[in-house]
Amino acid sequence: MDACLECGVHYLDTANYEPLDTAKFEYKWQWEYRERFQQAGLMALLGSGFDPGVTNVFAAWVMQHELDTVEILDIIDCNAGDHGQPFATNFNPEINIREVTARGRYWERGEWVETDPLSWSMDFDFPDSIGMKKCFLMYHEELESLVLHLKGLKRARFWMTFSENYLNHLKVLGNVGMTRIDPVSFNGQEIVPIQFLKALLPDPASLGPLTKGRTCIGNLMRGMKNGREKTVYLYNICDHEACYAEVGSQAISYTTGVPAMIGAKMMLTGQWMRPGVWNMEELNPDPFMADLNAYGLPWTCVEIPSHS
Repeated sequence: MDACLECGVHYLDTANYEPLDTAKFEYKWQWEYRERFQQAGLMALLGSGFDPGVTNVFAAWVMQHELDTVEILDIIDCNAGDHGQPFATNFNPEINIREVTARGRYWERGEWVETDPLSWSMDFDFPDSIGMKKCFLMYHEELESLVLHLKGLKRARFWMTFSENYLNHLKVLGNVGMTRIDPVSFNGQEIVPIQFLKALLPDPASLGPLTKGRTCIGNLMRGMKNGREKTVYLYNICDHEACYAEVGSQAISYTTGVPAMIGAKMMLTGQWMRPGVWNMEELNPDPFMADLNAYGLPWTCVEIPSHS
């Protein structure tokens, strides 16, 4: 962001800033750039990936078309893919493991509530024959901005699926210190264990031709519409093998790369061009949602009966 200001260039990213010495992420550092970008006549678009990104746009679209107020938001991320490796991460191992091993956090009635890492779970029945999967409560950065912008919100949570195999490996690696992010002395030099582990694990890019199955990421949102309670589920399903056939990469890369392209397109065409620093839900969701359908990430919105 400093470089963009210095060079007079607009800014876009797909996830927010993470300090090197602490396993956490938050928007406060980037939000502090609002005035500088406004004064420079430049735009910064934060989190134009899938989650964050599309999930923020999903929330904005539901607020605009399906609900007058949103009381409950659950963002649910399922990767039902299988790459056949004993243990591997679908994106940068250092970021992935830091994210998963951090304390959980959700927003309820105006305050943040913390949980032990992966201590809360629920079973969720995913559509299109993906079926029942166990989901674990985590903290994810889009919650930080969405709780500021969704009218009437009482509770917001983020959930992600993990296999028992993944969790068992992660527990053992944590127990022996391999997920530490602080330097340790080894043979006269300092190394960071999680960075050493990253060098040992399969490169996420190598998983593309091996991965089968699908992802399903979406928002389950409950609120009021025209005086009655209503629940909607807005989601995308993406097929790993179809993504690899098209672009030579699996669905995790596809579901991040396509929204980054669409976010840039929104800025370049002027549909989202506004000086300042913006999260995705602060902008008109309709053209972005139309482009998701046009560029390989079609979405489905269904109403969930109130008794379920």
